[in-house]
Amino acid sequence: MKKRNYNYILTVLLFVMSSTLFAQQESTFSFYKYHMNMVNPAYVGMDKETLGTSSIRTQWTGIESAPKTQAVSFGTPLGNNLGFGMSVVNDRTFIEKQTFVGIDFSYKVKMNETFDLYLGLKAAGNFYDVNTAGLETYNMQADPALNSIHSFNPNVGVGAVLKNDKFFVSLSLPRLLNTERAKNENGYATVATDRPHAYLSSGYDFDLNSSLKLKPSVMVRYVNGAPMSVDLNTMLQIENNLEIGGMYRTDKAYAAMANITINNRFIFGFAYEMSTRPTLASAKNTNEIFLQFKF
Repeated sequence: MKKRNYNYILTVLLFVMSSTLFAQQESTFSFYKYHMNMVNPAYVGMDKETLGTSSIRTQWTGIESAPKTQAVSFGTPLGNNLGFGMSVVNDRTFIEKQTFVGIDFSYKVKMNETFDLYLGLKAAGNFYDVNTAGLETYNMQADPALNSIHSFNPNVGVGAVLKNDKFFVSLSLPRLLNTERAKNENGYATVATDRPHAYLSSGYDFDLNSSLKLKPSVMVRYVNGAPMSVDLNTMLQIENNLEIGGMYRTDKAYAAMANITINNRFIFGFAYEMSTRPTLASAKNTNEIFLQFKF
């Protein structure tokens, strides 16, 4: 059998395993703290900042057609209390592709002298595509069960953030409506329903001295019918322009992370993520690039 066929078979096996082990989980990022309006619309326009953010995540670099995710977001304030933004997340795995597009609105409520409450609303839709044209079969005739799928599912999401200069807590459901996609069930392609995901995140910045700051945070993802996933992240900020640290995910993954701020406007980050699952040993590791520009 050709090496290419081995790669396809291994890719499919990994895709099926990931669908089973992490069933119905949405896109994850090691740099989640810097990309929060992907899951919580309340973050757009926060602190009167205009931000453009992008992430590129390449998973299991040793496998052809392994999962790849690209995300782009933008947020800006509108007046004193309003915020507006947009976000696009594109996921591709083997023959499956989906693009989630969202328009975000936020409203700021002054709670007291130190705390602000941000409320968010997301109007969104998901373009889902399964292209079976590239599949190789051993039959002389095409299998009528291998039909391509093209669909669009509108959605809506909500979120809230309570924060001050050092602390934040975020709760959101970015996709309130159920959506349908394809799944493998006993060797047959069937329709699966993705249920709403709940995201809970919190963090606190500790001032160690005049030039060092410790910034731990946590992200909890929950969806009915799948194991809860938790990211534990700690970054050490040095002189306001360099951060180094790491992340541990309860899905048996960990990452080394670093980002640098240039001219107080441009942030470049890189995460090298590894899995402790023996079944993924031959799949190598995951790379994530993070870019952000402050206007």
